[in-house]
Amino acid sequence: MQNTFIQAYPKLLQPSVAVAGLWLAHGDEPLLSQWLIDALRPHWRAQNYAIKRIELVSVKSWQEVLSELGSQSLFDDASALIVTGNHKPDKAVIAELERFAIDAQTGAHSHSLLWLTPKQDKRAQTSKWFAPFAQYGHIIDCNLYNEQQRQQLLQIQAQQFGLTLSQEAWQLLMSHTEHHLLSAYQTLWRLSYLFAPQLMAEVDSKNTSHENPSSQPLTNVALDINDLQAALVSDAQFSVFDLSDAMLAGNSAQVAKIIFQLKATDEPTTLVLWAISKDMRQIIQLMDGQDPQALGIWRSKQGLYQQACRRHSKAQTATWPALLYKCDQAIKGLVRQPAWELLLQAALELSGQRLFKAH
Repeated sequence: MQNTFIQAYPKLLQPSVAVAGLWLAHGDEPLLSQWLIDALRPHWRAQNYAIKRIELVSVKSWQEVLSELGSQSLFDDASALIVTGNHKPDKAVIAELERFAIDAQTGAHSHSLLWLTPKQDKRAQTSKWFAPFAQYGHIIDCNLYNEQQRQQLLQIQAQQFGLTLSQEAWQLLMSHTEHHLLSAYQTLWRLSYLFAPQLMAEVDSKNTSHENPSSQPLTNVALDINDLQAALVSDAQFSVFDLSDAMLAGNSAQVAKIIFQLKATDEPTTLVLWAISKDMRQIIQLMDGQDPQALGIWRSKQGLYQQACRRHSKAQTATWPALLYKCDQAIKGLVRQPAWELLLQAALELSGQRLFKAH
């Protein structure tokens, strides 16, 4: 079964999806591949799958894939394998993949294999290695072919964030982000932090009136062009994504400059703490030996994260959870020290500039 991403993605967001068998996603837009994984992951977890990743470094790597699918954990019902790399399977592996797909259809096993590849042209799609996925599995074309598809996908993401944009606001958003999918998505993400408190008030209202929150869908926050313009103006110089890059690169001067700018433009402290804590957690996980791809770190940023890891020792990172907790307490008003002071301390700590010695 072959579908475009815009056809397949909304279906994967439904409560119950059959995920066993072969999945092939091909395309040159990495964000779509990540969204696909994010959509499948809740289904894998709900069905008690062990989620693993394997990168194809050669054709022989397919033997590792088959071996992993053939193994059964005592604690998991099945395996979900995310395979990356563009090495095509040989004739013997193709036969095994076909058998794997047929067995999944008959219910002989519940394993799931998702192979992420670059865009495949029409000639590649007639190749023998493509056949098991086309005949017995699911193929998702992760490419965008026009502006309408881009906006459709972003509207789905906006809905996920609890936002509804007017047509004029959409036009401004696309123009401001130069029709770049990731930039537009990051802007929607930021807007959700700015306007989501209105959603929480709606939840509280429903709970107070003893109305079943699930009986009616919450009304999304409607944003017009004036709302978007105000948000973009406050984001004109720096965002938390710029802060992340500066922290990971170890540019302490830039970190301080961005923090001061974010404070001056009333950036939500919860959003700044989220950016700092996300990077701190991922550095700790990387230093514990976890795979950057499994953590959802973009390849373009893996070098920055490795650079950050080399700046710190495990003794230093062991103090981070307590610092993050103190930041959270300050934001909630539970400690007297100003939240922005602690956020600056944490951001500089991550960049490699310690303000105070650990006791």
